[in-house]
Amino acid sequence: MVDLVITPANVVRGSNAVSDSGIAGASITAGQAVYLDSAVSKYLLADSNSATVEQRKAVGIALNGASLNQPIVVHRFGDITIGATLVAGTAYYLSDTPGGICPLADVGAGEYVCLLGLAKSTTVIGIDIQFPGVAL
Repeated sequence: MVDLVITPANVVRGSNAVSDSGIAGASITAGQAVYLDSAVSKYLLADSNSATVEQRKAVGIALNGASLNQPIVVHRFGDITIGATLVAGTAYYLSDTPGGICPLADVGAGEYVCLLGLAKSTTVIGIDIQFPGVAL
C-alpha cells in the first residue's frame, strides 16, 4: 500500500475547518487519521483492516502531534493542507497502516472502505468522512 508521505509541520487546517479537542491514547503525529475509542474516551490511530468496527471508522485527522495522555486537536470536516503531494480530484481513504491515508487504488481486498475526502488541489483535501461499513 502506498500511503501519503506527510510532513507533520505542514499540516494546517483551513478557514472552513470543524475540529474537536481531546486526549491522545497513544503517540499520534499530525496528519494521521484517528478514531475516538469509546472505552477510554481517547483518540487512537484508525486502521481500515482492524478487527473492530470502531477502529475502522476514522473521525478525523490529527492537527498536532501528541503522546499518550497529551492534548490533541482533531480536524473533523472542511479543508486541510495535509502536508503531502496530492492528485487534484482524487479520493483519499483510510489505509491499513494505522493512521495512514491512501488513494482508493491502494485499498486492498478485505479492508473496510472509509473515505476521508477529496483532493481540491495538490496540497488540500476537503475532509468529509464517509464510512459505509463495507469491505472490499
